[in-house]
Amino acid sequence: MAKQQISTGDAYRDAGVDIDLAHTLLDQVKAKIAATRRPEVLAPIGGFGGLFQLDLGRYTHPVLVSSIDSVGTKVMVARMLDRHDTVGHDIVNHCINDIAVQGAEPLYFMDYLGTARLRSPQYEDLLSGLAEACAAQNVTLLGGETAELPGMYDLDYDLVGCITGVVERDRLITGERVRPGHAIVGFASNGLHTNGFSLARKVLFEDAGYTVNDAPDALGESVGDALLHPHTCYWPVIRTALETDLPLDGLAHITGGGWFDNIPRVLPPGAVAVCRRGVLPVPPIFGLIRQAGGIGEAEMFRVFNMGVGMVWFVPPEAVDTALSLAAAAGFRAAFMGEVRKGDGPARVSIPGLTE
Repeated sequence: MAKQQISTGDAYRDAGVDIDLAHTLLDQVKAKIAATRRPEVLAPIGGFGGLFQLDLGRYTHPVLVSSIDSVGTKVMVARMLDRHDTVGHDIVNHCINDIAVQGAEPLYFMDYLGTARLRSPQYEDLLSGLAEACAAQNVTLLGGETAELPGMYDLDYDLVGCITGVVERDRLITGERVRPGHAIVGFASNGLHTNGFSLARKVLFEDAGYTVNDAPDALGESVGDALLHPHTCYWPVIRTALETDLPLDGLAHITGGGWFDNIPRVLPPGAVAVCRRGVLPVPPIFGLIRQAGGIGEAEMFRVFNMGVGMVWFVPPEAVDTALSLAAAAGFRAAFMGEVRKGDGPARVSIPGLTE
């Protein structure tokens, strides 16, 4: 529906909020947003609430799974490069991964963008990235909120995403079936994804004095490019595994807290995940961060994913199938350890590092 054209004063715009500009910029990306529409969507863009009719005929006992997260201070690196077309992919892929590890098919996504002042083409790049990432995984960009908040934000913006998916109750992946003897399969990351940027920015830009355009030989690309690699989305290979009934008994998305905090989240009490280092390549940006900050190796594994963006827990006889599925879907994966019996809370053991 076309917007009503009303001639008004400029007081609100002079205070820092330009309503007309917001409408104009949104119009530039509406086609991309509309391209994410799934058949279950009932209303066009612009309603007070997004409408999504779940097809209950497909499910016996459907469970909705939701998650919310932020890109965090990675947007500050995007601002340094004045490149904003990747962070939309970051937040969409991060949120998809967070519900995919429970076996949920992602259905729709909603975003919140808070900024001091709308800027073009920054705004269009941000929303285009969101729409492209959603379309790539058949997720509807159902709606969102853009808040122009002068005085609250400075040069940067905050990009938050909320996702909803669905899974049959008896196919929920909770980790409760993981037992000693289960194998651990790791999936490669392409860099920091969306975590650890406060530490990375401090040691690289403040302590070591790099700029985003510097290209140390060890990286093979600029510091900014290495930091802005979009968060990998693992849903395509998880979906294939679910469709082929591979016994995925536990999955962990390696985000903030690294190996030590995320892997135990899907393990039963007393389980010890013995994870070996070096089975997957560690992107060189991690070595640069460690060297620049003089950071201990244990802390690196607590803060960053260290080259492993996701882990699967499968029976040992399913490892070869899991690796084959990963390769066929274009993902690099490797057998990286096993679950053993321990005492007390679930934990991670890294030989040569923790014991």
